[in-house]
Amino acid sequence: MKLGVIITQTDPETVFNALRLALYSLEQGDSVRVFLSGKGVDIDKIEDPKFDVKGHAQKVLDAGGQFLACGACLKLRNSEGSEICPLSTMKDQYEIVRDSDKVITM
Repeated sequence: MKLGVIITQTDPETVFNALRLALYSLEQGDSVRVFLSGKGVDIDKIEDPKFDVKGHAQKVLDAGGQFLACGACLKLRNSEGSEICPLSTMKDQYEIVRDSDKVITM
């Protein structure tokens, strides 16, 4: 299965659970693409003692998942992106939605 995950927020527990699902899907042999939009582009700034968002995001990358981030949203925050949050375009978000078997938003 091709899973698309769109993250638009920075609530630590919600983002952590989205990443848990992404990692589990990868472990089942699925492909996973995560698009970060709006507040979601601040994923690498989330720090919470209960929810290791950065660590789980790295596990998703290490397992073959792909992250893409809204370029306009990054620019609004004066950010050039990062490994977990690479600069991307609306075209990339469109392709995730178009090409995925299932899409979830968090």
